[in-house]
Amino acid sequence: KTMQRVELQIEETFAPRPVAVRQALQKGTEFLSQMGVESARLDAELLLSKALGCTKERLYLNYEMALETAVKDLYCYLLQRRARREPLAYITGEREFWSLRFHVTPEVLVPRPETELLVEVTLELAKRLEKIHPIKILDLGTGSGAIAVSLAKELDDIEVWATDLSAPALEVAQSNALRHGVSEKIHFIEGDMFCPVRGQRGFFDMVVSNPPYVRQSELQNLAPEVRTWEPKLALVGGSDGLDFYRRIMAEADRYLTDRGIVALEIGADMGSDVCRLIANADRFSPASVYQDYAGRDRVVVARKLPADAIY
Repeated sequence: KTMQRVELQIEETFAPRPVAVRQALQKGTEFLSQMGVESARLDAELLLSKALGCTKERLYLNYEMALETAVKDLYCYLLQRRARREPLAYITGEREFWSLRFHVTPEVLVPRPETELLVEVTLELAKRLEKIHPIKILDLGTGSGAIAVSLAKELDDIEVWATDLSAPALEVAQSNALRHGVSEKIHFIEGDMFCPVRGQRGFFDMVVSNPPYVRQSELQNLAPEVRTWEPKLALVGGSDGLDFYRRIMAEADRYLTDRGIVALEIGADMGSDVCRLIANADRFSPASVYQDYAGRDRVVVARKLPADAIY
């Protein structure tokens, strides 16, 4: 019934007559607003850009141009998808992260701006490492490869191992590494968390991850774009959201060099819980918590203690 309502409404909005870019943007914005989409104007601009195969800026250079029937039909189809709350990134196939364009599909989470803080913190710490060989970083649950690719773009002397349980997700990540010219710096390996690197004990300078951390009970409260469309395997971290942090902290020290670093994205209210898990691991220095630009806890960092410092 919802799909039929969407189709009827889009047909009424775009009656069979010539429509200019200006009118298409106005009507598309009104339609998406009526369907509850908050970023209606921006989404209408991006969807019309996709239908026309041009940049958003060029829309305004051709503001009074009439749309061909095929373009109008494609635009209407894209608007219908967005009205059903399919994430814009899945419709356009792209999302910007770290000023780079990343290919995304429903097999991976849509990269979020807050995850850029994890990249920022990791880069800052990596540049302080005094290494005569490439810095070796393990990215657990790489998804679209946004973290791994961004790090590889920024650091010249780096080797990244990126693991993911999902083969289709790794295909997306590999395509992004190829797109941005860093394929030779990243090893993509299929498998669960640390499993693909079992033989590399004491090997990595840093372990980074944006693990699933949504509490099972919170899933129903998420926006429909997330709740309905994004892969739950990459979202939910158990009843308390901490399942993957427990797994990471139970094993991370085995794979890190002495004074190696673990850097993890966290939920905004999880700072104290994750810091406690790190303290209980008894192999790391006291954790530091970094806040995002909204003032919320977002990244936790801890350094592995040298062997002779562990009693």
